Amino acid sequence: MGKIRIVETASYVPSKTVSNDELSHLMDTSDEWISARTGIKRRHISIGENTSDLCTKVAQRLLDQSGWSAESLDMIIVATMSPDSYTPSTAAIVQGNIAASKAFCFDISAACSGFVYGLDVAARFLAGKKAMRTMLIGGEVLSKVIDWQDRSTAVLFGDGAAGVLLENKQTAASEILASVLKTYGAQHDKLAAGKTMPLSEFPPQKSTVLHPFEMDGQAVYKFATHAVPESINEACDQAGISVEDVDLFVLHQANARIVKAIAKRMKQPQDKFPINIAEYGNTSAASEPILLDELVKKEQLKRGQIVVLSGFGGGLTVGTQVIKF
Repeated sequence: MGKIRIVETASYVPSKTVSNDELSHLMDTSDEWISARTGIKRRHISIGENTSDLCTKVAQRLLDQSGWSAESLDMIIVATMSPDSYTPSTAAIVQGNIAASKAFCFDISAACSGFVYGLDVAARFLAGKKAMRTMLIGGEVLSKVIDWQDRSTAVLFGDGAAGVLLENKQTAASEILASVLKTYGAQHDKLAAGKTMPLSEFPPQKSTVLHPFEMDGQAVYKFATHAVPESINEACDQAGISVEDVDLFVLHQANARIVKAIAKRMKQPQDKFPINIAEYGNTSAASEPILLDELVKKEQLKRGQIVVLSGFGGGLTVGTQVIKF
């Protein structure tokens, strides 16, 4: 896909944290039960900040770190399954907040694969020179779409946002080596949130309602542990490398057991699969860029290394990119 360079990374999470022990006062659960099954210890929860607020903070950090002006941006994409509203897009709100008046904007809805899908879309715009400077953010406030009495889902999720600045720079050593996106719509009912209902009569007797998050955990686990390794292997083949050539695998942080099972299935060392779910829980489209930003800030991911980003989730969807960072 050419010399598409990740210029900067940044992240933001709300200051309020909720531990597993705190959740045990809301529902029949415990720290031992949650930790053993998911690897999660706590999650960040937004109080008074919507998805666009989290994304705007990330956007401003990206600009501050890079020295880019907001007006130099050509495109802003936000990947989210928890937007502020059906319309306008969250990306449009962010554009207005940072005064990026020349950027065209839109959201991508691919659930936990959203950031990876967004990266593919952004790279194609950049490669076609339709946009030379792009901001891509994955942001979620999942706390507003969760049934906080349902322990099978409420314990899993957290709020946060993170993103990258991208540019078409043909002289750069960085590039996207391969991209593989797949959707398995026949399994769309295995993971869903915010479901709307059509009218059953007119005039309506009551308002349509949004349904909270619903998930078939066993089906999603089976899907992830099979579809993600297949996607990664296909992307590596496309890039002309082996999985042994990859320095780090930055996977969607849905469940520590899933990440470990994928590493085992691919016969790769666990230390090539960093995990930060203990601190954040599952932040959907924000999880891969949050982890990516942490790795960059800690200098665990450096220029010239090969990194695989892979997201998987509602749709069902899976997406993988091989990147020379």
